[in-house]
Amino acid sequence: MIKNLTLGQKIWIIISLAIIATILFSYLLSNYFYQKYYVENLRKTLEEEGSRLATNYKGGDITPLFMDQIHWFNLMFEPEVLLVTDPQELGIRFPFNLDYESYINEAEREQLLAGEIISKIGYEEKIGHQIMGVIVPLLDENRLRGILFLYSPLAKVTEMISDITSIWITFAISYVLFLIIVGRIVIAKLTRPLQKLENASFHMSQGNYLKRVEVTTNDEIGKLGRAFNNMASAIAEEDERKKDFLANVSHELRTPLSYVKGYSEAIIDRVVKSREDEQKYIKIIHREASRMQRLVQDLLDLSKLERKAYPLSKQPLVFAQLIEDSTEIYESILLEKEITLSTSLDPEIIIHADEDRIEQIIHNIMDNAVNYTPIGGEISIELHQQANHQCELIISDSGIGISEEHLSHLGERFYRINKARTRKDGGTGLGISIVKQIVAAHEGSISFSSKVGKGTQVHIMLPIMGH
Repeated sequence: MIKNLTLGQKIWIIISLAIIATILFSYLLSNYFYQKYYVENLRKTLEEEGSRLATNYKGGDITPLFMDQIHWFNLMFEPEVLLVTDPQELGIRFPFNLDYESYINEAEREQLLAGEIISKIGYEEKIGHQIMGVIVPLLDENRLRGILFLYSPLAKVTEMISDITSIWITFAISYVLFLIIVGRIVIAKLTRPLQKLENASFHMSQGNYLKRVEVTTNDEIGKLGRAFNNMASAIAEEDERKKDFLANVSHELRTPLSYVKGYSEAIIDRVVKSREDEQKYIKIIHREASRMQRLVQDLLDLSKLERKAYPLSKQPLVFAQLIEDSTEIYESILLEKEITLSTSLDPEIIIHADEDRIEQIIHNIMDNAVNYTPIGGEISIELHQQANHQCELIISDSGIGISEEHLSHLGERFYRINKARTRKDGGTGLGISIVKQIVAAHEGSISFSSKVGKGTQVHIMLPIMGH
């Protein structure tokens, strides 16, 4: 049953039980201390009065003068005093409802002979209350000539406690009713943000990632609300990226698939008139199949890199030598486009890296540089050691450049500046995304700078081995 209660109901039950327990405990505790204090104070008072009266006894027989003093005390003061010359007579005049032998036993008689005062609490049937009494010995040297018994009813304590109990119960009921009203308002205010959060969570579970909760406080609930909104924004962004990703993949595959389907149907239906046209169509099919293969492979690589699931086979590498080896394959195309390649490489730099992945970085950046640099342009590669135990690789071109609006989007999946040209050249729009992930996997960083019409620079920072 408890598990079906709302959070507000559970909080209210806990608070109510705590309030009731506190009130009850406070009452019992104050009752205990009040009685203890009152009874102890009364006992001390009776002992002091009895001791003061006993000082008037000078020894020998009990005189009529001493009896008159006791009588006068009874008239003037509240405690009752019994003067008993024979302790055995106390059983007759003692107001306690006890058997005769228990009034003064042998051990207590020894205490009296030693001059000690004995206190007793008993119940008096005639007045229907408990009484507090003290027995004060009257000693003549070592002889017990008499005793003084001073007693006072404890009725006043009981009556006062009864009055306090009535007031306490009235106050407690009023206080609980007040807390019920105020508590419901406060708890409702505290749990309302959680209810809104629950509602927003439900909408999110239904696929609505635009729902947000209003945050009006800076406490834990407010922080939870802000965290939820941030999470919702992140999920909405990721959902949008997923939709864009699927749309981009579909878009990327649509063109090569249409080519493959169209040209293969032409061959199957024998629409092709000559052997040369058939070979041409087959080459187109092969080219588009290769493009789809590259796209799938790039997607697999990017997915593994983003999930940190791509195994890196790191080893010491002479970075300058690796750059020279990686750029050899561009000699023919650079010659064809009359592009000048200049290098300034520090041969002393050694990095601890995956050779294939570093080559992939160089190839992806060089592909873009070659594609977007016009005939007669320049490409330069620089490698220098930096003061912070890192090396910087800079690949610059004198190509068409990138505007500021596009520069900030470099590295996003399928993002192209010139989509038509990139597709024609066989790109997938994933190259820079892969580069960024590989650099990050090597604990490096990448940045871009560019001016339209003047070229682009790619800056890659990687840690040097041993640092």
